[in-house]
This record gives sequence, structure tokens and C-alpha cells, in this order.
Amino acid sequence: MIGRWVASACALAAVLGMSSVGHDHPRSATILEKLERHEPYDLVLAGGRVLDPESQLDAVRNVAIRDGRIAAVATEALAARETLDVRSLVVAPGFIDLHVHGQDSESYRYYSHDGVTTALELEIGTYPVAPWYAAREGRALINYGVTVGHPGARRALLRRDQSLAGALALGDTSRGWTHAEIPAPDLPGLDSLVEQGLVEGALGVGFGIAYTPGASREEILRLFRIAARHSVPCFVHLREGGRDPATGGSVAALQEVIADAAATGAALHVVHVTSMGQRDTPLLLQLIAGARARGLDVTTEAYPYTAASTGIQSAVFDPGWQAKMGIGYHDILYPPTGERLTRASFQRLRSAGAVVVFFLIPDSIVRLALADSLVIVASDGISPHGHPRLAGTHARVLGRYVRDSSALGLMDAVRRMTLMPARRLEQVVPAMRAKGRVQVGADADLTVFDPTTVIDRATYERPAQFSEGIVHVLVNGTLH
Repeated sequence: MIGRWVASACALAAVLGMSSVGHDHPRSATILEKLERHEPYDLVLAGGRVLDPESQLDAVRNVAIRDGRIAAVATEALAARETLDVRSLVVAPGFIDLHVHGQDSESYRYYSHDGVTTALELEIGTYPVAPWYAAREGRALINYGVTVGHPGARRALLRRDQSLAGALALGDTSRGWTHAEIPAPDLPGLDSLVEQGLVEGALGVGFGIAYTPGASREEILRLFRIAARHSVPCFVHLREGGRDPATGGSVAALQEVIADAAATGAALHVVHVTSMGQRDTPLLLQLIAGARARGLDVTTEAYPYTAASTGIQSAVFDPGWQAKMGIGYHDILYPPTGERLTRASFQRLRSAGAVVVFFLIPDSIVRLALADSLVIVASDGISPHGHPRLAGTHARVLGRYVRDSSALGLMDAVRRMTLMPARRLEQVVPAMRAKGRVQVGADADLTVFDPTTVIDRATYERPAQFSEGIVHVLVNGTLH
């Protein structure tokens, strides 16, 4: 697990299946001692095109691994107990996905086939935090981590019920906790729940504000203050998406949390900017760039699809959704049957509860976001059987947007999937300095792919399909 040292150096966050490391580019004393004794390497990836987005290395190299770390990146031949010939393949850092809700063994298998070595649930998060980590310790195929979720903590406070954690809490849409405002005297109780989650190892505070419309601006601001005090980021699904003349829509929603970040000093990460901004995405990106230019720590992400996905019973589909999103019933797809909805089927599914896919993002906006140097690639994967983004996000970027349409370059795409998400977390998790790189001393989380064949196979009609062209995936030096 990755350790997050707090000021007292006595609370260690249970994250990502690895131990805490220093602030500089990490070098393992054990590795260096073995190098001096000239012991053979455990594994060598021979003859691949190595991409390291931090140093900008793009050249044929041999990569040696020992004890779960990269021990050499060299032009000369290297002896090892096992050698993999990776000529004509790209050797990149393992992909780091900041936004994944599917946190089970089946989902991890699909992530791995898409080149993901670290899958983090940072948007909605979970509450309580400690049991979430305990349930995965020693059982996860890839690295994992979580935030403390404002929605789950809010539900626990108002319903006195911790039976639903993480994204599952959003399946309970009873208006008593989603739409009710917390009385001012009770807000310190919510603060305490969130702080407890941070003590238990959460990587930040996760907000799904659109799903809890009862949350006042004061409530959100207070939690930004807590995040700032603990030096952790806020990962935010904005209060509103689309364009609403009455409320300001996504632009006003982004302005709210940028103001909260400015007022408190908390770091801010805005999730899935394209599905929030839709046609106003360029304006949202301008706001984020402007905030960064003036010293605010603000980042954002997007996935390479024109459709979003969420629970149809949630507040996102409260009355008025058509005008805000600019879509109608026929723009909503129900994955289990492949049907496009009507008024009748919408009402039926909203009453019963279901995850749906809805088409609201112009392809031109997807391309614009992927071409923007500030945008991290993140999937927002929920289930392999719903939206194709869980299974195909990273291969889709590499195949359709890098190779086939040149919307961005290969090194730039790899940077969005590796170094940028690692840097988003480095201040709170120093061990992330050992990820997102192909350098001596870095963790041997590596994705080896064929740039001529890599492609997503998951579709809206058949989302549970593995990506192709991802040839090898190593997590902490172990082949999967």
C-alpha cells in the first residue's frame, strides 16, 4: 500500500499496495546494494520503445526490474532470470486512473486489459474509509485508493446509516439526505465524519454535489477548509452541468468551487469536465487555466466518449434535466436491453432505479478537451456492463485519438495517463513520485502496448469487452 505520512508520522494511509517513499525520485537502497553486487535482474524488457514523460525519453532501451522496482534503463544488453522481447512495442509507465467507481475483482481485470495499474475512487469516494481498505487488502489485482466521500458522510449523518458506502450510497436517492439542507448546528458533525475519513487514510475529499442538491454552499466551503487543513485535494463533481440561464449552469458551478479553493487554499480537481461543461467546456477550461495562472492548484480530467452515465433515479435527472442538458428521452440508452428511452420507459426506470448512458457531449468537445494540455485522461468507470469507458478509455485514446486521428501525440497522451495523475497526488502521497515514470528507482508499474494495433473493443451495445494491443501489464514488477 502507498503510505501517506501525516505530520505526526504515526498515521499511515492504506493506499495502492506499496510503502511510503521519499520526496525525490526514489531509489531503493536494496536495489542499489544488489546492483553493487552485480546480482542478476528479475526481469528485463528488451528492445522496446521506452516513453518516460518526465524526462521526455523516447528511445529504444532495455528496462530491468528487481524487487518490484526499475533497476536499470540501458542501451546495453542486461542479464536477467527472465527476458521479454518487446521490440516494436512501447514501454510506458502504468496508467493511473483517478476516477473509477468499479472497485471489484471483475473491474480490476478490465482495467488491467486497458493498461491501468492504479485505479482510484476519488470523485464520490467512500464513507467509512477504513472498512473500504480492509475489504481490498491483499485481494486487489492492481493498485487502489479512495477519498472520504461527502455524499456517504452526509448520508451517514442524516440517516444515521453507514450500510451503503462509496457510489452505492448514490443508489439511495431518498430526499431526506440528498435534498435536505443540514441545519447549521449539525454541520460540525459532518466535518468530524470527513476528518475521521482522512485519519483513516483517505487521499482527499470527494464531492458529488449534483447528487446532493441540499448541500448548501456553506457546507461545501467548510469541507474545503478541512481539506486545506489536512493538505489534501478536493475532487469535485460540480453542482450543476450544462447551461441553465436561471442558475448559470456549469460555469457558475465551477466558479463556486474555484472561489472555495481560493478562499481556503485547498487543491481542486474538477472531474469529467466535458460532461459537465458540454458545449461550454471551452469556457470551463479557460476558467481553470486562468485560476492556475494566478497560483491556484486546480486540475481537471475527461474521458474520450460522447456519452455520460449515471443512475437515472439520481438528482441529475430531477425535473428540468432536458433543458439543462439539451437532450431528450431518445438520447438516453438503457444498456441491458440496448433500448433508447421514451417518456414511459424513463418514468418506469426512474422509479425502479437503473444506470443509464446518455449522449450529451459533442465529438468536437471531446477532441478539444483531449488536445488541451491541462486535461488528464480518466475513465469514470462504473461497471464493465454499463458504459464502455470502464473497459476501453485508455486504449481508445491511444488508438482512435493518437494513431487514427492525431488529435494529440503519443508522448502527450501517455503523459495525461501517467505523470499528470501521479503529480496530482504527490503532495499528499509522496510514494506517487515513484509512479508515472520509467526511471531507475521508480515502481515497476509498466504498460507495454503495440502502437499499431492498440484499440478499444468495448461499445455502448457490448461494453464488457477487453481492449486489444495491450501486450503486457506489470504491477509492482509482477506480470498480469
